[in-house]
Amino acid sequence: MAAVTQTATPSTWSDEELAEVRGRLQEEIDELEADILRHESEIASGDVTQGAGDDQADAGAKTYEREREIALTLNARDLVAQNERAIARIDAGTYGVCESCHKPIGKERLQAFPRATLCVTCKQKEERR
Repeated sequence: MAAVTQTATPSTWSDEELAEVRGRLQEEIDELEADILRHESEIASGDVTQGAGDDQADAGAKTYEREREIALTLNARDLVAQNERAIARIDAGTYGVCESCHKPIGKERLQAFPRATLCVTCKQKEERR
């Protein structure tokens, strides 16, 4: 019976490997959270510096920069959520299992993209929709 439960994660990932992946994900979360703080600070400082004396080009450039900072912040928040979800799967013992077909996700795929929740086949099906 133990062999059945091992087919998903432990047979392909050792505890040391999972700890390494978890550490990499946490490091990325820390870096992303620092980026988020920096982007939010830049957004806030941009709000203060918008003056009535700006010409159209200045106003357009400031709007573009503000929208860019907002987009970067939203993207970073999304990546943090994906990393946290991957860590939760590691903690739950479901890391490396496709959320669609429940078969193992290839180890090489997870090494390249540790936040992956779908195997290559299921991801290809999703992208065709």
